[in-house]
Amino acid sequence: MLRLDKITYRIGARVLLDAADATINTGHRVGLVGRNGTGKTTILKLIAGLLDLDGGQIHMPVRWKVGLTHQEAPSGEQSLLDTVLSADAELVSLEAEAETATDPNRIAEIHSRLSDMQAHSAHARAARILVGLGFDNDAQQRPCSEFSGGWRMRVALASLLFSEPDLLLLDEPTNHLDLEATLWLEGYLRTYPGTIVLVSHDRELLNRAVSEILHLEHSKLTLYQGGYDRFEKTRRERLELNAKQRARREAQTAHIREFIDRFRYKASKAKQAQSRVKMLAKMQPIPEDRDEASISFNFPEPTFLASPLLTTEHLTAGYDDNIVLSDLDLRLDSDDRIALLGANGNGKSTLVKILAGRLQPLSGNIEKSKRLRVGYFAQHQTEELDVEATPYILMERARPRDNEPQVRAQLGRFGFKQERAETKVGDLSGGEKARLNFALITADKPNILLLDEPTNHLDVDSRQALVHALNSFNGTVILVSHDPHLIETTVDTFWLVEGGAVEPFDGDLDDYRSRLLGRRQAQRGETPKSEKEKPPKAEYVDKKEARRIAAAKRELIGPLKKDTTDCEAWVKRLERKKAEITKELANPALYDEGADNGHVIELQMKSAKMESDLSEAEQAWLDALDALEKAQN
Repeated sequence: MLRLDKITYRIGARVLLDAADATINTGHRVGLVGRNGTGKTTILKLIAGLLDLDGGQIHMPVRWKVGLTHQEAPSGEQSLLDTVLSADAELVSLEAEAETATDPNRIAEIHSRLSDMQAHSAHARAARILVGLGFDNDAQQRPCSEFSGGWRMRVALASLLFSEPDLLLLDEPTNHLDLEATLWLEGYLRTYPGTIVLVSHDRELLNRAVSEILHLEHSKLTLYQGGYDRFEKTRRERLELNAKQRARREAQTAHIREFIDRFRYKASKAKQAQSRVKMLAKMQPIPEDRDEASISFNFPEPTFLASPLLTTEHLTAGYDDNIVLSDLDLRLDSDDRIALLGANGNGKSTLVKILAGRLQPLSGNIEKSKRLRVGYFAQHQTEELDVEATPYILMERARPRDNEPQVRAQLGRFGFKQERAETKVGDLSGGEKARLNFALITADKPNILLLDEPTNHLDVDSRQALVHALNSFNGTVILVSHDPHLIETTVDTFWLVEGGAVEPFDGDLDDYRSRLLGRRQAQRGETPKSEKEKPPKAEYVDKKEARRIAAAKRELIGPLKKDTTDCEAWVKRLERKKAEITKELANPALYDEGADNGHVIELQMKSAKMESDLSEAEQAWLDALDALEKAQN
């Protein structure tokens, strides 16, 4: 087993781990979770022996082979398949020695060990892992140098999985994967023969691939049974119970103090009062749970536009002579919630760039509503932020006509209060940069949100905040993501981007999983698994119902929000007119001798009428706000 015994680790004056304990049994799969910056990656490095503890000890079997996610992508002219095979140093060494060994006894030892390692199936196993991570047979023969950094990080992950360490330490393994590869990895980890410690913000991966959750909070570790949803429920119940016990203890303490204060100096009760003083001294206060500050997103309400918002006709897209998508006839309406499915390289990002106006079509037409505003989120935008500027400066650049309160209000929607709004971007965490990007792309109150992998830098809580924000957003959403939880809880329509075409996918993510599994089994000549072997769908049914409720809520709230906005605009118009009349009535020249009294009377009558209309408009506004609040609750 793996045992962390009162481990302590500091970075300067900051304590990341303070006498933290945890025990992970052999063969168990554990998800390590906690807010960004709390020290999850540090724990993996401590276990792997890459960092030295300031206190405590880490115990594990001496013969265990430990594997940690590589931080650097492999490169060079070696093929992908050979790169993965070379990850098992013992296998490579034995195979090389088998070619040159002459001693019969040593040859027998080598072949015995190779047999134990199942060396005969090593090539097939390496190829199967590469296929699962998105590399077909042709790609496996190409050198690493021909692939981008993201694809080479997949090769690094494949190498780690192929080496099959006894203790597998995975740090955000899905960051460079698409949905298809993420779903494959989920299945692979469920059947992994060794012990796993997995750091991930992917809620579905933590629900499906692990059986325990190790929570890092306030420099301590707490182990919970079950996946992430069960952990969240158990922790919430524990916090509620602790709050009740603390309230009970405080009431008990107050009662004892009251008795002491009343009878301390009364002779007949002095002994009892003294007894209670001793009792009070022995009662340990129950510490208050210092729950971390919650993260919230709040997308501005877009102006209502009639459908369709955007249509394409015979559209062809690509780069120079390379056609990626062809003959697309698409339509986006004001209530669409669409996720794009399909393996990397099939054109999902290309389609999003076309819809965002960042890429011009090679041929065909795009028709957009005249007042259409589009918010486009892409991973590279977060990486390209001006690191020397502050969030306030970047928002001011993006919205030069807005005043300071308006700039700060938009930043505040995404958790940037005074201090963080004045912090240099280079000093922000990855999650904060992502939230800043959201603040920038939605400052214009877009009707359509185009989100291309928006969760890469967000922790679990921030991803859940994004789910709530998208479900409250009364506009159109197009989503590309490898996070199944985000997809399942925010969209109700799927488009499959494959083979240069974009077609509706009639099904849900479980159907898409089955489709991928069937395709891989067919490629390997295997018989599809029975229904009994499929993962249970109970959890998915709940999410499907949640999506249906969210969609119904948006349908109900949309018109109410419009009514509220219209009433507010009505009030403001009347207030402006009333102010104009009041200003005119305050003009001394109106009351000069010989002035037209009829005009004064007319203005006074208009003022009275305006007062009446304004009262009616304000009441309508209040009624609309009340109806909206009831619907939201």
